[in-house]
Amino acid sequence: MISPVVQLPEAQVRPLLAAYAAAVRARRLHSLVTLACVVAAVVLSGISAEVSPVRFFANIGNFTNYLYRLCHLDSGAFVWTDPVEWFWGLRRWLRLLSETLLMAYVATILGSAGAFFLCFFAAANVSPNRWLRIGVRRFCELCRTVPELVFALVFVIAFGLGPVGGVLALAIHCLGALSKLFAEVVENIDMKPVEGVHATGAPWHVAMRYGALPLVLPAFVSYALLRFEINVRGAAVIGFVGAGGIGVDLLEAIRKFYYSDVSAMLLLIVITVSIIDFGTGMVRHRLIGTGRGH
Repeated sequence: MISPVVQLPEAQVRPLLAAYAAAVRARRLHSLVTLACVVAAVVLSGISAEVSPVRFFANIGNFTNYLYRLCHLDSGAFVWTDPVEWFWGLRRWLRLLSETLLMAYVATILGSAGAFFLCFFAAANVSPNRWLRIGVRRFCELCRTVPELVFALVFVIAFGLGPVGGVLALAIHCLGALSKLFAEVVENIDMKPVEGVHATGAPWHVAMRYGALPLVLPAFVSYALLRFEINVRGAAVIGFVGAGGIGVDLLEAIRKFYYSDVSAMLLLIVITVSIIDFGTGMVRHRLIGTGRGH
């Protein structure tokens, strides 16, 4: 049975339509004002940073020309026409790439372990002391605010050239980033299991072990795997300051204009990161139960 449509008298409908039209106009005006503010901020930022679209389009040919040179050997032939010549240093580059992976792995383990222990003190819902929480949060902010390259420069000066400085730089930055992510995971848990363990008279660390940890562990592992993928890229970059890995040879090739060597090492890095991304993505999605990932 079709219910009849109720029609209000025109005297009642007119104010409602007017109010709706006024609300739509106000929303559109708010959107336009927000858009204008964003555009103004972008323009002012570009002027302050001396960003010149004219210079960009005038020199974009240099960028495309560099990419063109990366695809050619010294003989002028395309790199893929002679893979033996292109990857003449494959054995050395693979050794340096394995060093980069080991740096990222060790840094991820150290950073994840530090973040694991600090996150419970930084989470607002489980931290045993307010001032301790504030102190831990400020420390973690410092660790992730200072760029990895700055840490790497400091540690290279302190410990000399090599992977030690790179591992320490990546580990500190990893600790700062993961501690924030881990703490946010802890802050979003259901507190009933923790309160239940507390109700038995158990101390704080026991409540964290049996009440909170089972709820957050899959997310912790997922974030740690994601950070490992990020650290692989970071380990390749901090080699530019002598902190070990394939970045040292990559920077030397860039400075000496060995175009084919640059493209070969970049291709190795891209393939390695893609494989790691695929593998860690599958593991992460299985942990959080969202399917098979990629």
